[in-house]
Amino acid sequence: MYKNILVPIALDHDRNTSEALAIANAISEDGAKITALHVMEEVPAYVAQYLPEGQLEDNVNELERRLQDELKDASNVSIAVISGHAGHAIVDYAKDNKVDCIVVASHRPGLTDFFLGSTAARVVRHAPCAVHVSR
Repeated sequence: MYKNILVPIALDHDRNTSEALAIANAISEDGAKITALHVMEEVPAYVAQYLPEGQLEDNVNELERRLQDELKDASNVSIAVISGHAGHAIVDYAKDNKVDCIVVASHRPGLTDFFLGSTAARVVRHAPCAVHVSR
């Protein structure tokens, strides 16, 4: 079983996070660390310069609050919010935090996914650890 599990959660999609968390709990060892991660898209520098001071920190705080609300019944899950491109950021976070399994939700691929690639597909291809994909 796994000791350090990462569960990426896209708050801007209508996916049921309870299934991914149930999977993470099912494959975890006793006392395992489970982290729910949301990746906030980076704001380009040419846009960031026009934002009010502290806006990005306010955005992170709001996303953390939303994650806490979403996960209020999951007391064994820690929360992290980072910025970047989702596919790259999830893989980098897993490497930097010695994650041994990523539980990622995926939708059924459409035509655009075959040309552009989805976040889940990128994570599967580049993750430094095991990846469990749920649909």
